[in-house]
Amino acid sequence: MKVFLNGAQGRMGKAISAIAPNEKAVIHTAATRKQPQLETIDTCDVVLDFSTHEATLAIAEAAAKAGKPIIIGTTGHTVEEKTAILEYQTQIPVVWAGNYAVGVNLLFYLTEKVAATLTNDFHPEVVEMHHRMKKDAPSGTAENLVEAILRGREWSSDKVKNGRSGITGERPDEEIGVHSLRGGEVVGEHTVIFAGPGERLELKHQASDRRIFAQGAIVAARWALKQAAGLYNMQDVLGLK
Repeated sequence: MKVFLNGAQGRMGKAISAIAPNEKAVIHTAATRKQPQLETIDTCDVVLDFSTHEATLAIAEAAAKAGKPIIIGTTGHTVEEKTAILEYQTQIPVVWAGNYAVGVNLLFYLTEKVAATLTNDFHPEVVEMHHRMKKDAPSGTAENLVEAILRGREWSSDKVKNGRSGITGERPDEEIGVHSLRGGEVVGEHTVIFAGPGERLELKHQASDRRIFAQGAIVAARWALKQAAGLYNMQDVLGLK
């Protein structure tokens, strides 16, 4: 499998390059912001984007023109950027996930099921922590967890509360608190808390090695090669839907 890797010099890009030989994948093009090398997409099988939110649209456009599936792991896109990128799902398979680890995607699945099962007096809170170099907050994974809760509870997005400060008043039942911690070299930690009357349920995932994300991205790339045009996520890839 010949891979066009956008963001090759980033943390995830380096992790993908390191494991590719063991996953029967070849990094055909290692693209960076200074050397986008878009003309080589035609000679690759699949495109992986782990770059910056400003760069994804151009890569997605080039992938669509070449008829190549794209795997997007970049986070922090604006609403406008997301809308423009998603237009290409009618032309090529687009796998877009905030996190490609198998365990995290099982966490998404379980979070939705728990949110749907528990009553509204079990109050959901999402807490995430990453290394100090991470530029966006909350993380893409935290956003996916929030979306899982919203689906499970059948709530609208106005129930989301990003952080709290000052005199906030009592917490309403229909609210999702989201909190982002940054520091050190933390690869990624995500906790979903359902705090109810007399008991509390916590679902937690801790990543200690970026290899788990890289392996998931390669799995998604190989899966996407066999799919029709459309928008997919890792739960599709893993058969959890």
